[in-house]
Amino acid sequence: MNTNDFLEHPADIDALDEKILKLITQNARIPFLEVARECGVSGAAIHQRVQRLFNIGVVQGSEFIVNPTKLGYNTCAYMGIYLDKAKYHRQVVEALRNIPEIVECHYTTGQYAIFIKIQTKNNVHLKQIIDDELQEIEGIARTETFISLEMDFKRQVPIK
Repeated sequence: MNTNDFLEHPADIDALDEKILKLITQNARIPFLEVARECGVSGAAIHQRVQRLFNIGVVQGSEFIVNPTKLGYNTCAYMGIYLDKAKYHRQVVEALRNIPEIVECHYTTGQYAIFIKIQTKNNVHLKQIIDDELQEIEGIARTETFISLEMDFKRQVPIK
């Protein structure tokens, strides 16, 4: 198998797997029997297929998505983090992991070493985290913050 084959079919999934993935990514709470009806196979076959998709890592976990604004987290911001030196990456990430308002953390190429997504109650709460927590982390040289005004959409990768 060459690299291109792997990229086109990374987990050896077939058309039935793709149909199952389309259905369960649109509605994670869809009953397997309904998926089976849509796919024209037995519920047991769907259960086995979904378990296989978990086992090979195509599907990871299941979760309920909490709407942050319904819990009072009205400010969503993205922050580019510059490090003093690349060697600080691991310790900075561990320190960031201890700040619960940081909901995503990415090691990136480009001008920032790390890019995070942070959900706070409001701009005052965001400033407090920047001043009292982020600026105290050894290894962070500086940050650049972008406040999201509105999320237009969010989606999974396409299942083709």
